[in-house]
Amino acid sequence: MQQLMSNNIVDLTVENFQQIILEVSKEKIVLIDFWAEGYEPCKELSPILEKIAGDYPDTLLLARVDCEREQQVAAQFGIRNLPTVMVVKDAQPVDGFAGMQPETEIRAMLGKYLPSPEDEFLAKAAELIASGDYSGAFPMAKQAFEINPDNIDSKYLYIDCLIETGAVPAAKELLAEIKLVDQDQRYHTLQGKVELAEQAADTPEIRALQEQAEANPDDLQVKVDLAVALYQVQRFEEALELLYGVLLKDFGFGEAKKLILDIINALPDGDSLKSGYRRKVYSLMY
Repeated sequence: MQQLMSNNIVDLTVENFQQIILEVSKEKIVLIDFWAEGYEPCKELSPILEKIAGDYPDTLLLARVDCEREQQVAAQFGIRNLPTVMVVKDAQPVDGFAGMQPETEIRAMLGKYLPSPEDEFLAKAAELIASGDYSGAFPMAKQAFEINPDNIDSKYLYIDCLIETGAVPAAKELLAEIKLVDQDQRYHTLQGKVELAEQAADTPEIRALQEQAEANPDDLQVKVDLAVALYQVQRFEEALELLYGVLLKDFGFGEAKKLILDIINALPDGDSLKSGYRRKVYSLMY
């Protein structure tokens, strides 16, 4: 029983009926799947319910009732058709359906009672941002955004993390996608952040080094110096591209290898630049 509970899927029986229906349903949503062997619709529906349960490990319990073995439990709920699914909240059935339903409709039904899957990641990211840890918040914000790109709160939080971790072009691109109806104060604040970041990233030193690099394309040290200057203003992608180009020409040149590995390691977990350039550099090393 405890092992099943830890995976948020349990067989509902006469013995644990009171615990699940009267106690657990006050802490999380209980989704009851009434099924029986030999019923093809039951066989088709069960994997869908298990998949959905896997998305809500902390807020949903899937309770499966084998109606042939647990006739008393099925009778308690007045089950007449299989499969039948019921949603129980605070010890009371609040929703459900009989027969097959597509996954989208089942999720829509549960959405009335469950938090959005991205909410947990959003809360963790916001907590880390409040303490100034944008690098730690980045993977959480990215996960929330990837789960539901249409959630405007996820999008704004992710854009903020992109700006603060140096991915200003990606942040600017996402900001441009936000519809007029969603452009609240957060939109204008982030726009201001992007403009300030772009201004700070275009220094006289960088412009001078760029001119030297263009005039002397074979001068690897100038490229390394430019990469360092770009890194200091969080223009990470350009810095990595320059250092990787240096390594392609001379893998042992100066501090190039150490610098590129330092930049890669400094990037937040979940950043595609981090994984992409790590693979590129390792492919040169081995």
